[in-house]
Amino acid sequence: MKHRLSACAAFAALLIAMPAAAQSDLTTDVAADYDANLEALFQWFHENPELSHREFKTAKRLADEIRALGFDVTEGVGGTGVVAVMENGDGPTVMIRADMDGLPVKEDNDLPYKSTATQEDIDGIVKPVMHACGHDTHVTGLVGTARQMAARKDQWSGTLVLIGQPAEERISGARMMMEDGLYKRFPKPDYALAFHVSSGTPAGRIEAPLGITGSSSDSVDIIVHGVGAHGASPHKGVDPVLVASQIVVSLQSVVSRSIAPLDPGVITVGSIHGGTKHNIIGDEVHMQLTVRSDDPEVRMQLLDAIDRVAEGVAISLGVPKKLMPEVIRSKTETTPPTINDAATAQIVRDAIAAGMGDDVLYEQPRTGMGAEDFAYFVTPETGVKGVYFDVGGTPEKDVDNAPSHHSPFFIIQPEPAIKTAVEAMTLSALALFNQN
Repeated sequence: MKHRLSACAAFAALLIAMPAAAQSDLTTDVAADYDANLEALFQWFHENPELSHREFKTAKRLADEIRALGFDVTEGVGGTGVVAVMENGDGPTVMIRADMDGLPVKEDNDLPYKSTATQEDIDGIVKPVMHACGHDTHVTGLVGTARQMAARKDQWSGTLVLIGQPAEERISGARMMMEDGLYKRFPKPDYALAFHVSSGTPAGRIEAPLGITGSSSDSVDIIVHGVGAHGASPHKGVDPVLVASQIVVSLQSVVSRSIAPLDPGVITVGSIHGGTKHNIIGDEVHMQLTVRSDDPEVRMQLLDAIDRVAEGVAISLGVPKKLMPEVIRSKTETTPPTINDAATAQIVRDAIAAGMGDDVLYEQPRTGMGAEDFAYFVTPETGVKGVYFDVGGTPEKDVDNAPSHHSPFFIIQPEPAIKTAVEAMTLSALALFNQN
């Protein structure tokens, strides 16, 4: 507590010590920018969502908005990614990231600017598209933060890097940007920041944990093979639907009986498809799983258990050895846990409290094991210290009944969310630039 109060007081003193001309009211400036620019920009992003790896218009609009502020902007990084750099003297390098992609969901609400867009996905299928997870808020917030930081160049020294990241929903865009040389072609950050709007957090409030903020996520496919037969003569075949069903049930015992009770983990079978007709025993079933954990060792335990269960069930039900299930771990839809650097998160919390008031900070227990590929930017191997925080998007009285993320009914209140995000991100970046 002593450290927190001293850091908070130091940042408050920094705010007071700034030149009067430079110390314009950040809250007022952000509100004015929202009314003049950001509201319309948000609505444009919301009306024009694009799917993962297909964020062409979104990336161009984002690049144009930031380039106009004097940033050196590069497009096409890791596919459709955008990287903007502003050098402003000696000092640390701070990176701020926003994800850009929408989801294959048909929007079902009464917003006057709701999406009616469709787009061909990377699998070649035309799908409805909606910003059902708030990424329109994120890119709008990035532009708003860029404006505030560009207008306050006399208040910070160092290098600011802004990232428009593709394909977060497929948890692959951050990795692709890294593989495309993000930290080699552009200034490598000392610190990385990102936020996510949350329908489960009251508008105007911010959650900035000192530790874990997102679980690991792995997509796993299982192809279960069998021996086809007539439905009236099941003894003449090996039913892959039965094998797959037993695998589903058996997988539910992995978490309860294979990992320690205090270690969280999830194995969810999200899709199962097999067979062609009522009276035909087919020869194949395709299953799709998502696997979540908060710990690297538990993550491997869960993944290894899936291999063991799939093969064990198949053997027990008489599947021939040459037809054992194929367990395929995705090489693209995978991400480690997102864990905030505690010391850096404390700096961010202190800056937000000093600039916006202690009551802005909000804490509540995690209610799920959501994942976030921001983790690739801040893995221990990179040495980059990261902070990922949530910004409330629902009036407090409506939080308990707010539609979940990824729902066709998803909706947030853009004005308080964007204003809060821009102000908090600007304060956080200034604190990291000026902490010494």
